[in-house]
Amino acid sequence: MSAPSASAAFNASLDVVRAVEPRIAQAIADELSAQRESLKLIASENYASPATLLAMGNWLSDKYAEGTVGRRFYAGCQQVDTVEAIAAEHARELFGADHAYVQPHSGIDANLVAFWAILAQRVEAPALAAAQARHVNDLTEQDWETLRRELGNQRMLGMSLDAGGHLTHGFRPNISGKMFHQRSYGTDPATGLLDYDALRETAREFRPLILVGGYSAYPRRVNFALMREIADEVGATLMVDMAHFAGLVAGKVLTGDFDPVAHAHVVTTTTHKTLRGPRGGMVLCTDELAEHVDRGCPMVLGGPLPHVMAAKAVALAEARTAEFQDYAQRVVDNAVALAEGLLRRGARLVTGGTDNHLVLIDVSAHGLTGRQAESALLDSGIVTNRNSVPQDPNGAWYTSGVRIGTPALTTRGLGVSEMDEIAELITTVFTHTTPRSDAAGKASKATYELDASVAAKVAEQATGLLAGFPLYPEVTLGG
Repeated sequence: MSAPSASAAFNASLDVVRAVEPRIAQAIADELSAQRESLKLIASENYASPATLLAMGNWLSDKYAEGTVGRRFYAGCQQVDTVEAIAAEHARELFGADHAYVQPHSGIDANLVAFWAILAQRVEAPALAAAQARHVNDLTEQDWETLRRELGNQRMLGMSLDAGGHLTHGFRPNISGKMFHQRSYGTDPATGLLDYDALRETAREFRPLILVGGYSAYPRRVNFALMREIADEVGATLMVDMAHFAGLVAGKVLTGDFDPVAHAHVVTTTTHKTLRGPRGGMVLCTDELAEHVDRGCPMVLGGPLPHVMAAKAVALAEARTAEFQDYAQRVVDNAVALAEGLLRRGARLVTGGTDNHLVLIDVSAHGLTGRQAESALLDSGIVTNRNSVPQDPNGAWYTSGVRIGTPALTTRGLGVSEMDEIAELITTVFTHTTPRSDAAGKASKATYELDASVAAKVAEQATGLLAGFPLYPEVTLGG
């Protein structure tokens, strides 16, 4: 989109909003300013294109469209059918999938659709119909136990949270941990790497219905061909959550044994993060699961969001280009460079580095908790998020790690040389941050000391670094 047309489009939309609620228009404009000024290193965030953003603000938002293409519960869905069919076509072609379902509103929704589709295909129990008729919040723990029993005591084996897995991979407080009898697999305590032999042994003993692959904080590639072999050996369905690394699959950086779509029965994903689309979810699956996945609405989902499906179609079309493949490779190159820069400065990294888009720093080497490190970096103009490390002594709230990623900064155009500068800024913050002690002399897990002049200098350097890589240069607000 050309600079004049993009600026005109966004300014016009803000003018319309401003006429009704100027505070909202101001918050939207302020968000752009904040994103332009921040060194964004959150691994799960990115910047969608102007075309993708604009595709969400239109009349498609006004339409109810429960059902699927050609089978709606509402009349007048011709345009929604067109939009959903185009988005699904792009998804199938991009990832080489048999079937694509683009309705999920989020990654968690996509995972729920996949779970219930697998249960529907494999179990077909009366409990499925009973569960659909009740609101999830009305189910007691005894209800869940009854449901699991009626479903055949089904089991899920997923990556543990502290090893890099996600809440929806069987974490007990999450609905996935309530739907299934759950067990987790982890990583080798010495290396932080997935131990496939140990995973195979656990699968043989536990014999899960679903083996879940994928991660949200594991800085290495996963051998999905080997995971499929393990799943087949124990009769499990292999489900892969590729929400974090879908862009690396779309960009042909992860291929062969490391391409989950080529090996899993069902793959779920978000459409933002490395895929650089709108916030939303998607399910890819084999033909055998397609009819069950397409029942996501009304089984799990409410009405789809046609305006977001339109934005998904735009982003997926963008991902089918040579430019996107170049972008995906640069994301990994930048992550490797950032990890190497941190290692040269004495950082302790989980697994000793990365070969995907994220880096997990164990900040306990600096005497800090993840919460202290995250806050100190934010004070210095660097946006990250705290994250558990394997066998984390500080738990999931304070943590001992900070997760950083390169998708967003790569979108802005930063490269390998800038990653080394960023490693220096991060190290500077850590080395000048100390835990604050309470009156009894006990070190806090939350509060910290960081000289304001150090934070200000790092923030100034970060701003200077970003000045050469403007965000949305084609958009000038107020012009």
